[in-house]
Amino acid sequence: MRRRPVRAVEVLTKGLLERYPAEAGRQLESSPERDIALILGSVPVPAAAKVLASLTAGTAAAVLERLDPEAASGLLQHLDPAHTAMLAGRLDDGARRAILDLLAPAEAEECRLLMSYAPDVAGHLMEPRATAFPPDATCGEALARLRKLANPRIRDVFLTDGGSRLTGAVSVLHIAIAAPGERLANLVTGPPVSVQATAGRDEVVEQIEKHKLSSIPVVDFEGHLLGVIRHDAIVEAALEEATADIQSMVGASKEERALSRVSFAVRKRLPWLEINLGTAFLAASVVGMFEGLIARFTALAVLLPVVAGQSGNTGAQALAVTMRGLALREIRTRHWLRVAVKEVGTGFINGCAVALTTALAVYLWSGSQGLTLVIGISMVISMVAAALAGAIIPMVLTAIGQDPAQSSSIILTTVTDVTGFFSFLGVATMLASMI
Repeated sequence: MRRRPVRAVEVLTKGLLERYPAEAGRQLESSPERDIALILGSVPVPAAAKVLASLTAGTAAAVLERLDPEAASGLLQHLDPAHTAMLAGRLDDGARRAILDLLAPAEAEECRLLMSYAPDVAGHLMEPRATAFPPDATCGEALARLRKLANPRIRDVFLTDGGSRLTGAVSVLHIAIAAPGERLANLVTGPPVSVQATAGRDEVVEQIEKHKLSSIPVVDFEGHLLGVIRHDAIVEAALEEATADIQSMVGASKEERALSRVSFAVRKRLPWLEINLGTAFLAASVVGMFEGLIARFTALAVLLPVVAGQSGNTGAQALAVTMRGLALREIRTRHWLRVAVKEVGTGFINGCAVALTTALAVYLWSGSQGLTLVIGISMVISMVAAALAGAIIPMVLTAIGQDPAQSSSIILTTVTDVTGFFSFLGVATMLASMI
């Protein structure tokens, strides 16, 4: 009698894993990897593979490491090659070789091919099993093969010549509504849109958005069809890239995850914190140049954070807009002058408006016309300089081949602090007799 509740829990758990793998994956995500591995080993491999696919990449890789190679390879055989390669690439060399050796030779070769590409290029994102037909194949023949494949993710099929070179693409919907005897070549409406295997992730996203594609073929330099990138893979890749850029902007590594080891997080974050400390001392040295002035007029020390804070916010706004434009390819580095003029104009108008408000508040607080004039002039100067820096810094970093998300914010903070402090204290020095 005591075993019945336990048995019932086992049955319910197995039913959840088999019928609702995505929900089961979300529920298991917070569990220890060892427990997840034990649970996946208690259900049929197809169901366990679906649960594994719903886990985040880091958790899934950690679970694979706790399974014996034979069990891990059995799960991976039920995943598409791109997902298998992604998970295998996260394992250490020994575990990766052990798993790949147990896969079928063709599947292992596909995984090695995908892992040979850099993580941010089309070759790494593609599925090597693209559905291809000769141009003279009929719609009836194509539909018969698609029924055998039974893959609902196939939205387009591709036409290749005798040398496996891409010649066209046809939507499955168009095939379905065409006459069974219609040749696929007759359904092609234009030259095929494709990307090379070495194309960057941003280029892939641009082509899919530009041509409104549900999938895009990947070819080599000679036009041979290598694979296909489906829309869901692009969405996932774009999301990962966006979140990675957010981490980079604050000095965290793109590779770091919420559950990464402490040693890994420290190793990736500490260098940028040290660099940021150095830039803070640089800004402090600017204040030190005016030590005597601040000693004479202590109100200046009170107002310093106001100028620095407003210039910092202005620069951050310009930086965010410019980086978004670069990421979405709305602008290129050749547009730097237009972007700079726009941001300087915006910074000047906003600076004048903020300066008037700040000057009024300072006058009511201090009653000093000189101090009011100092804060008003310096506010306009610092906000214009910050807007210009926010527009130019990511442009310059992109032009020299650097990732603007990695260090733009640290450079911008230095520029805004230095220009804000120097403009405020410099103007105060020139108008000291009026304070």
